[in-house]
Amino acid sequence: MIATFIGHRDIEIDKSFYQWLKEYLLYLIDSNEVNTFLFGSKSQFDTICLKAVTELKEIRPHIKSVYVRAEYQYINEDYKNYLLTIYDETYMPDSVKLAGKASYVKRNFYMIDISDICIFYYDENYVQTMNARSGTKIAYHYAVSKQKSIINLFSHYNYNYYMKHIEKI
Repeated sequence: MIATFIGHRDIEIDKSFYQWLKEYLLYLIDSNEVNTFLFGSKSQFDTICLKAVTELKEIRPHIKSVYVRAEYQYINEDYKNYLLTIYDETYMPDSVKLAGKASYVKRNFYMIDISDICIFYYDENYVQTMNARSGTKIAYHYAVSKQKSIINLFSHYNYNYYMKHIEKI
């Protein structure tokens, strides 16, 4: 199965979130047979998830990380080799090659289309606070419209965190 990560550029997490993320990804690998993780770029969320997947590869070496590029249709061997020190594969989908300014949106749509599970870090308040167009928001609504299996780690983690602390009261 294929899972993709899409989330906000800037997020605030703590060590407990990171540990929870790794446990959750391990659950997806073992219980849902997720073996391929797709990554875009330009977000803290992607960076955190890549770190978690890279660490999990040490105990689940069959999983792979794939960088789906939204820019640089043609890359030289040095850059490709550099990317392959971080990811197992990299490519740019045909649908993105001539997308221009919409390349990130098209890349996200492509990743959603080929994924079985879409893992988001989407906070509606983030979008309102930043008062900006959000690629994560666009991608999230696209995944909903495509009736994809969506896991929103922002709300999922916060709900679990809230429930743990409520139980202690």
